[in-house]
Amino acid sequence: MVESIVAKVMQGGRVSAAEALALYREAPTHVLGRLADTIRVRKHPEGVVTYIIDRNVNYTNICVARCNFCAFYRPVGSSQGYVLGFEEIFHKIDETIAVGGNQLLLQGGHNPDLPIQWYEDLFRAVKARYPNFKLHALSPPEVLHISRLNQIPTKDVIERLVAAGLDSIPGGGAEILVDRVRKLLNCYSKASSDEWIGIMRQAHQVGLRTTATMMYGTVETEEERIEHMMRLRDLQDETGGLTAFITWSYQPEHTEHGGFEETGVDYLRTLALARIVLDNFDNLQASWVTQGGKVGQLSLAYGANDMGSVMIEENVVRAAGASYCMDELEIVVNIEDAGFVAKRRNMHYEILGEPIFRERDVPRMLALATARADADGSVPDELRNYEARSRHGKQLRLGQ
Repeated sequence: MVESIVAKVMQGGRVSAAEALALYREAPTHVLGRLADTIRVRKHPEGVVTYIIDRNVNYTNICVARCNFCAFYRPVGSSQGYVLGFEEIFHKIDETIAVGGNQLLLQGGHNPDLPIQWYEDLFRAVKARYPNFKLHALSPPEVLHISRLNQIPTKDVIERLVAAGLDSIPGGGAEILVDRVRKLLNCYSKASSDEWIGIMRQAHQVGLRTTATMMYGTVETEEERIEHMMRLRDLQDETGGLTAFITWSYQPEHTEHGGFEETGVDYLRTLALARIVLDNFDNLQASWVTQGGKVGQLSLAYGANDMGSVMIEENVVRAAGASYCMDELEIVVNIEDAGFVAKRRNMHYEILGEPIFRERDVPRMLALATARADADGSVPDELRNYEARSRHGKQLRLGQ
C-alpha cells in the first residue's frame, strides 16, 4: 500500500487521512524526506530558503487559561507576573530595528486586567512611532479572550484591532485541533477546535493573512495529528489565508503535564508528513527554536523552505527548557551550508533582500533577550488608565 501512496504523491496527488497515516507508520524516514523534498522543490524551484528578523515579545505572562503544558504563565496575583509598559515595548522595537528587524511577534497570557482599549492604544502608539513596523500579534485564543472579557463579538475585536494597527495574526494556541486532546491539556476552555478555526476564518474574511501551527507530543494519537493537519488543509482550501505552517514538539520541563520530548527523528517525520498533507500551503517553517540549529538545518531536506525568525527574544519555550539561539549570521550559514540561497523576508513571505550583515555592520546576538529582568516587578504607569477586573489588578492600580 505504501508504494502506491508514494507513487501518488510523486505524481502530485492529494493524500487522504488514511493514506497519510499509512505513510507515517510504514514509510522509512528517508522516503518521507524524499517525498517532502520533492514537493518543496515543486513549490520553490529557485532553491531559496527564507528567514525573518523579528522579536518575540510577550507583553504579559499573567494568564487565567492555565494550560497544563505551559511553563511560562503565572496566575493572577503571582509575584512573578508582569505586564510590559509601552515604553518597554518601544525600547524592544528600537533594538529590533537596530539589527534589521521589521516586525514584532507580540503575544501574551490571557490577562483579565487588559481590556481591548489597552491593545488598541498600544497598537496605535506603535504605529505612530514606527509607521512601517509590522505587528504580527495575538492568536485566536487571545482574540477570544478579549471578546469574552469585553463582551464583543470576535469579528468586531479583529476589525477594531486591525483599525488600530494589527497586520497579521500568528497561529498560536492551536496545539492539536481535536477537542479530546484540548480537554486533557486544559486548553479547551481557552478555545475549542471550532473556535480556533472560526477566528482564523474571520481574520481571513477581513483581509488578514495568518499562520498555522501544531504542537505535538503530549497526549494526541497519530490519527489526531493527522486530523489537525486535515482541518488546516480544509480551512486553506476554503480561504487561502494561511501563509505558513509551523510545527514543534512539546517541551516538558517545568510544566504541570510533565512527560518527555519527542525525538529529532519524530520531528523530521512529522514535518515531512505535514509537507505531504498540507499540499495547499506554500511555506513550512523549520523549528530550530525547539530542535536546535542542526536539526533545523536538516529540516530543509524534509520539506521546510523557511528557517523562521532570528527572533532576538523568546520566553515561552525557554521557560519549558529550550534555549537555542541563532542570530542572522548563524542562520544564514546554516542555510548556505545546506546548499540553499538565504534571503530575508517579511511576514507575508515576500523577499526583502540579502542578509543585513552583508549590507552593514550589525551587532552579534549570542544570547536571546528576555521579556524583563526576573526581579523587576514594576507596574507600568499607563495601566492606571484601564479598568481592572481582578482584585489583584485593582489593588495594583490603587497602589500606583
